[in-house]
Amino acid sequence: MTSLPEDSDGTGPAAESDADEAEKIVCARCGTTAPGPRPTWTCSVENGIRQYFCDDCARSNLRAIEGRLDSAWW
Repeated sequence: MTSLPEDSDGTGPAAESDADEAEKIVCARCGTTAPGPRPTWTCSVENGIRQYFCDDCARSNLRAIEGRLDSAWW
């Protein structure tokens, strides 16, 4: 995490807004948002990019996920 010069200790308003943005997770397929990491969501790294998929999208595409197909194929 980087901080602005006025927030050198990482506790100012800028640090709080960075933490809020970092914890918001969006499903890469349908756009559903979650306020933080969900233990039931699926995480996939494709082309070096971490993507999260909600329960519904993961269940609908379970065979493709287990077959390690990129999400572009499903």
